Amino acid sequence: MHLSRSLLGSLLLFPLASLSEPVTINVDVNTSLGPYVPTYRFFGADEPNYAYYPDGQALLQQLGSLGNQTYFRTHNLLTTGPGFPSLKFGSTNAYTESADGQPIYNWTIVDRIFDAYLDAGVKPYVEVGFMPLALSSHPYPYFFNFTPESPYNVIYTGWSYPPTSYTKWGELVYQWARHEVERYGEEEVNSWYWEIWNEPNIQYWNGTVDGFYTLHDYAVAGVKRALPSARVGGAEVAGGASGSYLGDFLNHVLNGTNYATNETGTPLDFVSFHAKGSPTYVNDSAASGGGFVRMGIAAQLQNIDSAFEVIASYPTVKDKPIVIGEDDPDGCAACVTPQYGYRNGMLYPSYNAAAFVRAMDLSLKYGVNLQGTLTWAFEYDDHPYFDGLRVLSTNQVDKPILNVHRMFGKINGERVQANSTGQLQLESVIENGINGSKTDTGALATFNQTTNTLYTFVWHYHDDDLPKPDSQVSVNISGLPGAIAGNCTARLTHYRIDNAHSNSYQKWLQLGSPQSPTAEQYAELKEAGILRTLQGSEGMTDVKIDNGAANIEFALPIHGTSLLVLEM
Repeated sequence: MHLSRSLLGSLLLFPLASLSEPVTINVDVNTSLGPYVPTYRFFGADEPNYAYYPDGQALLQQLGSLGNQTYFRTHNLLTTGPGFPSLKFGSTNAYTESADGQPIYNWTIVDRIFDAYLDAGVKPYVEVGFMPLALSSHPYPYFFNFTPESPYNVIYTGWSYPPTSYTKWGELVYQWARHEVERYGEEEVNSWYWEIWNEPNIQYWNGTVDGFYTLHDYAVAGVKRALPSARVGGAEVAGGASGSYLGDFLNHVLNGTNYATNETGTPLDFVSFHAKGSPTYVNDSAASGGGFVRMGIAAQLQNIDSAFEVIASYPTVKDKPIVIGEDDPDGCAACVTPQYGYRNGMLYPSYNAAAFVRAMDLSLKYGVNLQGTLTWAFEYDDHPYFDGLRVLSTNQVDKPILNVHRMFGKINGERVQANSTGQLQLESVIENGINGSKTDTGALATFNQTTNTLYTFVWHYHDDDLPKPDSQVSVNISGLPGAIAGNCTARLTHYRIDNAHSNSYQKWLQLGSPQSPTAEQYAELKEAGILRTLQGSEGMTDVKIDNGAANIEFALPIHGTSLLVLEM
């Protein structure tokens, strides 16, 4: 990275680590905050068909082995086409019509997609959409060609319009849900999520608000007719509460007239909305390439804050499960522009660490039931290595972002109090982000009483993709219960994501950024993509427990993440 002469001179005299401020994290095992909820285990993508492509199948196997039940949400499960993926598009040809307008249902491609999920231990989070060409009230143009540089609105074609017949639409959804029950059984399908459409408050729905309510009601009625116990929800609104949209939707499903049944209300088993950050590219002649990425974590947390506030205001909804159906640093996985240059290295996983835990904190603040923070990222077969798209792996090489999900997957038990002197206040981050003079060294801790294991997850984050001093972290643990309150030793395993650990992108750069790596180079990349511990005694060592207390100290680089697993 290019540094200004003045900064470079300072670094030569005073290494970054020497400029760091000490951070103390106090973990009190006696103070429980309730069960740890593994919100990290939801994923999604625009393109459904990659699920049965070789790289997609390999990645699904990784997602299915993260440690908790994983779910996958995808667009285009009802979109017309031959089943070949392209950026921001996919298709199943599930619905066509005969010459005289009679429905023709074909579940072959949908079956391939869901089989790929379930074979990997992943369950469907079923998004009912989009509009088949034969049902669209504005069918042409229908297909489009999106590139990473395309304007986003080229995608809004015939699939985004209302149906010519809501009756046919409702029957399509019923036939689909019935097919899934026949294929996989009631018990399996009862464990899925079903939601209708995507971001109906923007151009993904080229109809009226009442038109969306009609679409939603007919689809929910179809799912419930096939399986009355199915789990249905919505409305996958863009932008958190999106003004009054989320509240208006809740008013409709609670008290409005159901357009399909003419009764009052529509079943609602969970609530979903979307939250996105807002990264920018800052021009700076002193930075590498003439500028740097500045993340916008505040925008994402503001979305969550506004939606939780609305949900908490409805007594009959407040306790229902919430899934943030897209919870990401930006709004376009298939776009490649300078502000999206955070996706390959350490910035992305440290951002998700800081954002996901604060989403948990906001759920505690509002007393709502957050169950999922869905990462809208998967993979693209036959694309260049580390091409800048928002993906979890590249040519079956796992990226650092996947390793932070592996860290989350190892955590279990009761969440306990963890206060860090280096963690910025929640309200300040919501309002201003993390782009001032201070970095954010935060922590999440849990304790499993059955296995006597303490998990302490620590991140070091700043919105700016610039060099910063290490955090010199001291974790003070107190309140260890029962037999371990005396004097004993415990086994510490220290997992780490930084430039030297669990970082395939850094290895790829060290190898010269090969687009056609040799077999030996590819093996090195695969190895670098695995979640690793620190080397030697720092990675696995004994820790002294004295009267139920212990201390662990380490340095954490900027945008690094650590998971400390202390087994007693």
